Amino acid sequence: MRAVLQRVSEAQVKVDGALIGQCGPGLLLLVCAMQGDTEAQVEKLAQKVAKCRIFQDENGKMNQSVVDIGGSALVVSQFTLAADTRSGNRPGFSAAAAPEDGKRLYELFAHKLAAFVPVQTGEFGADMKVALINDGPVTIWMEV
Repeated sequence: MRAVLQRVSEAQVKVDGALIGQCGPGLLLLVCAMQGDTEAQVEKLAQKVAKCRIFQDENGKMNQSVVDIGGSALVVSQFTLAADTRSGNRPGFSAAAAPEDGKRLYELFAHKLAAFVPVQTGEFGADMKVALINDGPVTIWMEV
């Protein structure tokens, strides 16, 4: 699994103009299941994200997790994180999990993360419009 974590003041996702998910202070997570990913990797990524200390403590140091601050998360599927750009000008996405596996693992990730913080999601496979107010900005790339 691959994920991009963005520390946000707020974020939202719309499909066909309708708001389907949002979060306040916390994380916008763009996630991609890769070929061969397992449920154990999903569990590991959810725990890593929940424990990642990228929020400021009382001394201004990045020393708190989204759990510590009482934050929430917006989880959005993004198969383009599987992009292979090593050759040519058009990225290849063959390393991404097949759609049925990708959807299952994406939904499992959101479910596992919801054990730690409130979670809302985008719509797998939809053309989504994502808006955010980056806090910092702080953007972290993870892979397990």
